[in-house]
This record gives sequence, C-alpha cells and structure tokens, in this order.
Amino acid sequence: MAVLAGLLLLVAIALLIARVLGSVARRALRIVGRPDWAESLIRHRVFRSIGFALPLLVVLSNLPLLALPPDLAGLLVRLFTSAGVVFVFLALIGVLRTWEDVYSASNKGQTRSIKGYVELGRILLWAICAILVVSIMMDRSPLLMLSGLGALSAVLLLVFKDTLLSLVASTQMSNYDMLRLGDWIEMPQAGADGFVIDMALHTVKVQNWDKTVTTIPTYKLFSESFRNWRHMFESGGRRIKRTLRIDAGTVRFLTESEIDELGRYALIRDYLGGKQVELEETNRRLGELTEIAANRRRLTNIGTFRAYAKAYIERHPEIRHDMLMIARMMEPQSDGIPIEIYCFTNNTAWVEYERIQGDIFDHLLAILPEFWLRLYQAPAGSDLSRLR
Repeated sequence: MAVLAGLLLLVAIALLIARVLGSVARRALRIVGRPDWAESLIRHRVFRSIGFALPLLVVLSNLPLLALPPDLAGLLVRLFTSAGVVFVFLALIGVLRTWEDVYSASNKGQTRSIKGYVELGRILLWAICAILVVSIMMDRSPLLMLSGLGALSAVLLLVFKDTLLSLVASTQMSNYDMLRLGDWIEMPQAGADGFVIDMALHTVKVQNWDKTVTTIPTYKLFSESFRNWRHMFESGGRRIKRTLRIDAGTVRFLTESEIDELGRYALIRDYLGGKQVELEETNRRLGELTEIAANRRRLTNIGTFRAYAKAYIERHPEIRHDMLMIARMMEPQSDGIPIEIYCFTNNTAWVEYERIQGDIFDHLLAILPEFWLRLYQAPAGSDLSRLR
C-alpha cells in the first residue's frame, strides 16, 4: 500500500513538473518574441500531450517497485508504453500543425500553402505511431512489422493511390509555382472559376464568383489543364478584346468636304494630312486613269474611324502604352463588319477594368455617326411594324 501511495505521489509530482515546464516554455517563447508559437502550441495541445507523456514515463520507471505478477506487469508496461508513444506523437503532430499556422500567418504563407506537406507528415507520423503501438502490444520488433507490410505493398498502393497521386501533384505544382493561394483559375471541366482559398494534400478549394465552392482533387490540377490569371495581375495589364459590328450598308468613300470636317478632330488630324499626301502621290502616278472614280484611291469612313479608334486608345491615360494596341477590321459577316479593339488597361481590378472598358466603348459608339457609320442591329418587332 505504501508503494502504491508513493507511486501515486510520483505521478502527482510528474504532472506538476509537466505543468510547470509547459508554463516555462510558454513564457520563454513569449520572451524571445514568438507569442504566435506559444498560442498555437497551446491551441493544438502540445504541452498537454507532453504533460500526459511524462507521468507515464514516471509510472514505467517505478512499476517494478510494485509486487505484481509477471504477466500483469508485462501487460501494464506495454499499455503504458503504447499510451506514452501515442501522446508523444500527438505532441509531434501538434508541432506540425503549429508550424502550419505560423507559416500561414506570414507574408509568404498568404500565397504558398504547406498544408499538403503537413497533411503528409501527419499521415506518416500516424503510420509510424500505429506500427510502434502494434509492435509494442504484440511484443515484436517494428522491423518485423515492416517486413510484413512489404507483402501487402500492392494493397497499400491501391488504398493510398489518391494520396500518392496528390503528393506527386502537390510537389510538382509547388516546384514549378503552378498554383498559389489567392490565384484566380478557370477549370471548366470541374466547374471552377474563381479564387483558390485552400490547398490541401488531397483537394484544392476554389471559391467561384457566385460564392459557391468547388472542390477539385489535387492530382487533376496537375494531369488536366486549367487557366491561371495570376500572371495577368502580375503584368499590371488586363486585356480588352471587344468588337463593334458596323452596318455594311453605311460604309462608303469620304468626300472632300467630309474630310475637311473630320480634320477638325485632333486625334486624326495628322492621320488625314499624311493620308491625303499619300493618296495624291499615288493618284498622280496613275495619270489619266484617275478620271474614272473607281481607279482613284480615296479615304473611306470605316478606315478613318479605325484610325480614330486606334489614336483614341493610344492617348487614353488608363491604357498600357507599352503593350500591344490594335484597332483592326476582321472578316465581314452577315451580322456586320467587325472592328476589334485590342489593348490592355493599366488597372487589373475587375470593377476598374470594366469601368475603363465601358468608357472607351461608350465614346466609340457615340462618335460612330460622326463618321457616317451605323452599328449593325438585327431587326426587332418594332422595326418590322414600321414596314406596314
């Protein structure tokens, strides 16, 4: 009875020492300027797990003092040892999760996730813990357990197929910087179009624009194609690629008076002057052929509008002038002649991008009649009613 009382006293002292050591460790982390580590270690119960492991060590070291039958003593040793191993591995897993929390709160952790590696570490630690516990309870060498697992390798590969594929995919995507937290990606085959909000070992979560969340297996992001818009944001320019469909019936040559009238527009004054000199030189070389109007080179209203549109985006203060700018005519179709505007805004934010794009096309649509052009519009019911 006295031996048992002494053993209980040792356990109580061990628990007290564990609590004191935990308090000292927390204070030490705060003193060295790492309160984040201290708080996360407490949250993941690292000190608590260590506090449970120490009394078990005390009990094991003093168990021979009790006059117990050999079989019972051996069983208690295996039970307490297994419990101690579990608490030690719980503490190690807590340290891993603490590292993940601290890393995620850092600047680098805002874009790069280590959650997949932490999950892999937890799986490995639990696997090692299970092997050690089983070997302790069966009183066999862990190496013997591992040799038995070799015979089950085919089954293990089948069971952990997704884990292995996800591990390879996570490693490759991290090495080649293919995906980061906060990236805007499009993956139509998975129904994903939005920002990456979580990257784990097995899955990647994407918050779509409608606030729904799509979960994609990690290995699919490596084996299948997806579009990442991150480089667009990093470049500082967002593309505008939109067409104006001109009514083909309004396209014609400009008269001299119309050219003079358009010459009042500062954006195309130089263009018109240079173009007139070029056309006069060409027509002079043609000689008498220019007596027939069809033989003369003349300015068209659609070509002049195209020059105006290009000059407008070239002088726009919110367009990137170091990136490609084009105003081009595309192949005429049954629904009009497309004039495509191709340029890049200097603001990649969605709201600002739409504002800039809207301002540009508001102006171009409004100025079309000044060039005696009209936007193509399919006849509606009200248009047909006027024919009666």
